[in-house]
Amino acid sequence: MAALVAKEDIPSLKIIPAFVDNTERWLKELEYALRLGNEHKGKTHIVFETTKGPREVTTTIWSLSDHYLELKGGTLIPLNSIIEIFF
Repeated sequence: MAALVAKEDIPSLKIIPAFVDNTERWLKELEYALRLGNEHKGKTHIVFETTKGPREVTTTIWSLSDHYLELKGGTLIPLNSIIEIFF
C-alpha cells in the first residue's frame, strides 16, 4: 500500500517512472479529474512512484498536459509515474 503524503511535501520527493507507463490510460481519467476539481472542487486520489516507494496524495488537479499534472502551488507529477487514480 502507498504511504500518504501531503501535497506540500511532494517537491521534496524524487519522483520516478512507474514500472509500467500507463500515461495513455490515465489521460481520460485525468481530464475527468481536472473537471471534477475545477468545477466541483472534488478531490482525486493519486498514487505515484518515488525512490522511497509508492506515495498517495489526495488533492485537486489544477491543470493537465501531455506529460504532467499540476497541483495547486505549481507542484508537478509526471504522468509516467502514476500507478493508480481513483475518486
